[in-house]
Amino acid sequence: MSRTLIRGGLVITAAEEVHADVLIDGEQVVALAATGSTVAEGWTAGTVIDATGKYVIPGGIDAHTHMELPFGGTAASDTFETGSRAAAWGGTTTIVDFAVQSVGESLRGGLDTWQAKAEGNCAVDYAFHMIMSDVTESSLKEMDLLVDEGVTSFKLFMAYPGVFYSDDGKILRAMQRGAANGGLVMMHAENGIAIDVLVEQALAAGRTDPRYHGEVRRELLEAEATHRAIKLAEVAGSPLYVVHVSAASALAELAQARDRGLNVFGETCPQYLFLSTDNLAEPDFEGSKYVCSTPLRPKEHQAELWKGLRTNDLQVVSTDHCPFCFSGQKELGRGDFSKIPNGLPGVENRMDLLHQAVVDGHISRRRWIEIACATPARMFGLYPRKGTIAPGADADIVIYDPNATQVISAETHHMNVDYSAYEGKQVTGKSETVLSRGTVIIDQDRYLGRAGHGRYQTRETCQYLI
Repeated sequence: MSRTLIRGGLVITAAEEVHADVLIDGEQVVALAATGSTVAEGWTAGTVIDATGKYVIPGGIDAHTHMELPFGGTAASDTFETGSRAAAWGGTTTIVDFAVQSVGESLRGGLDTWQAKAEGNCAVDYAFHMIMSDVTESSLKEMDLLVDEGVTSFKLFMAYPGVFYSDDGKILRAMQRGAANGGLVMMHAENGIAIDVLVEQALAAGRTDPRYHGEVRRELLEAEATHRAIKLAEVAGSPLYVVHVSAASALAELAQARDRGLNVFGETCPQYLFLSTDNLAEPDFEGSKYVCSTPLRPKEHQAELWKGLRTNDLQVVSTDHCPFCFSGQKELGRGDFSKIPNGLPGVENRMDLLHQAVVDGHISRRRWIEIACATPARMFGLYPRKGTIAPGADADIVIYDPNATQVISAETHHMNVDYSAYEGKQVTGKSETVLSRGTVIIDQDRYLGRAGHGRYQTRETCQYLI
């Protein structure tokens, strides 16, 4: 590959902002130098990209996606091909998806199945977490093997009895194994046993509309499960990463644990920062579009989540991208909210929504890059190959126009789903040019990528200790 030179932009990483030119050779960044300096002026390249007036940022890392996930008798509508292409359009150049162990099956079998789905189909680089649905002596031993192979994070569920649920004893055993082998346990923290009781009671009372999905998945049951997960991790001596934190009281549990010096981390998602129970209550079954778990919360929770991102009690913003079309999929739950497939689309919107948060004053530019690029890379063993712009890093780079305006809409998005969770929302900022390992895959509203460009990424263990 010839050399590529990005000139004149404001390079923003989690650590600094500097007007610099970036030199790429092949798939990697080889040098940065101050724009206009003697060193930079001496560089030549076969391809020169003018980034004057633009930001030059690391490609986004979405550490929580579910492409092709079977759920509730259907499957997520984005394939690895369509979903990774949509990620590229939104300035995300790496996704970490979830391979699923089925009950009674091995971790290896689940990983192989998901590898087969993704291989040769991804437009951007990808990796896998491992969902543990069946904690047994053999699957605990498999954790060691997977960590050695670069699958270094394992998700367990306190929710979904009969599907993904693990009891406290199984969770403790997995955490103990993670403490020994370096694997990071990720937790879906909701008290699923109690939630199932409330679901049954709501349906028996005729409360079947989508809004009741949010009402039965009570905030207190997220906080309780978060507290319990923290205590189990403390007993096991293991770090803990709590996914899709939506409630102020759950965040308070994380903050308290971190104040005590525990290695506890939290992720939230754009839907909890920008949407609310008002969306779940939309009439004519429109609320079903916003059914996800953990559920959307009342608007007052948003301010606490933004505060948590500023104080670093929340470290990562991922999407939990798990799209189901309104027509034919979400509609499976008409007359019974418990049958609405859980999940919503967002992999294409995350970087732009978080830049809007910069514009709105919720976070700084460097914090934007930290929570969307650098910290996910460090948390999940991809740094410094990913998540920054520095010599030796993969040339996953976005030329970002901070002044462009766009209206988010299903008519213009590239996700394979028939609605947008943010329909009609105007945001400021847009990815103009996207490079994946030195190759331009998006350029001025043209898709230049291809299925199969994306490469599987093995990962080191979590790089974070408080």
